[in-house]
Amino acid sequence: MPRYFFHLHNDVDARDVDGRELLDLEAARNLACEYARFTFAETVKEVGRANLDHRIDIEDGEGRVLETVRFRDAVRIEG
Repeated sequence: MPRYFFHLHNDVDARDVDGRELLDLEAARNLACEYARFTFAETVKEVGRANLDHRIDIEDGEGRVLETVRFRDAVRIEG
């Protein structure tokens, strides 16, 4: 199974050095959305705001960015 790395870019840049073995890019995209939702929620709880332009880059084992998941793509703001 391929290994994907999930690099968080919000108020700080946090590189994923371990990665996760997943079936395919779709599974990696789904996991990145989960990570984005969790990070978004934690940021709102801690500081009362979140930036929808923050993102998670999904990278392969050779260092190529395969896809970017922005927080705005992972959450829906209503109201």
